[in-house]
Amino acid sequence: MHLPNFSDKFSDNLALLPLMETVAAIALVDPSGTTVARIENKPGQAGSLRVYGWLAETLGAITPEAAELGLKIYAEHTQDARDNPGKHPNIDRLFNIKTPAQTLRVNSL
Repeated sequence: MHLPNFSDKFSDNLALLPLMETVAAIALVDPSGTTVARIENKPGQAGSLRVYGWLAETLGAITPEAAELGLKIYAEHTQDARDNPGKHPNIDRLFNIKTPAQTLRVNSL
């Protein structure tokens, strides 16, 4: 699998990901089938929608491997999320995916 060369700047990394203009939102679904989050294609969430959507398309789901890659894509925001828990819930969620049992499925809405 060929991955883009991600940098330490989120805006540069986001520019490497495909647009998702036709997707209104995505649902993140845990292994029990429960929707644990919804990310909408609107200002303030559209970047995360693209990150999660691309990770799921590329790696099949938000696995521990995908979560680590997502933290790299978020770049400078990852450290800000570590320093300020709760400020970036879509990044915080990636910190918590450590085992395959925590994998999240992504459904386009």
